[in-house]
Formats: sequence, structure tokens, C-alpha cells
Amino acid sequence: MLFAKSLLGALAVLVIALLARSRHFYIAGLVPLFPTFALIAHALVGQERGPAALRETALFGLCALLPYAAYLLAVYLLAPRLSLTYTLLGATLLWVVAAALLLAIWTRLHGA
Repeated sequence: MLFAKSLLGALAVLVIALLARSRHFYIAGLVPLFPTFALIAHALVGQERGPAALRETALFGLCALLPYAAYLLAVYLLAPRLSLTYTLLGATLLWVVAAALLLAIWTRLHGA
């Protein structure tokens, strides 16, 4: 199973690299959003914890789109102003802050 997961990851990187070089380079931004890990997480949560926990996991996944959106917005806004390194570092830092905020709010609201 570990080998299969590694192979999927390598395949995704290959597809992203090929798309980044194509005239449809923007599609490379869609590939990482394929729900490979979500499928694994949902299957495990659904088996181990049942439908109620699966629903809560899906809801949290929807909320987890907010830090990703913050990351993308930062890349969009910083790319014309900063070097690639500083753009990605800044966007990643914003993702970390947004994710920490999401976790703090989620645990407070859901009592976990």
C-alpha cells in the first residue's frame, strides 16, 4: 500500500511537470487538488468512526479550503512584486497562519 501511495505521488509530480511545460500550464494548478488523500482519509474515518464522523471530516475539509484560498491569493498578489522564493515563502506563511486560526476556531466551536 505504501508503494502504491508513493507511485501516485510520483505520477502526480510527473503530470504537474509535464503540464507546467505545456501551453495549458494553468492546469498544473488543478492536479494537486485531486482528492487522493481525501479519499484515503474519508475511507479510514468512515470505516473507523462511522457516517457522523465522516460528515464532520468533510465539513472540516470544506473549511480547510480557506487557508488554501489565502495561499493562492497571496501567490497571485505577491508574484508580480517579489521573487519566486519570497512569493512562495510568504504565501506558505500565510497558509500556516490561516490553518492555525482555522484549527483554533474549529476546536473552540466543536469542543475537541
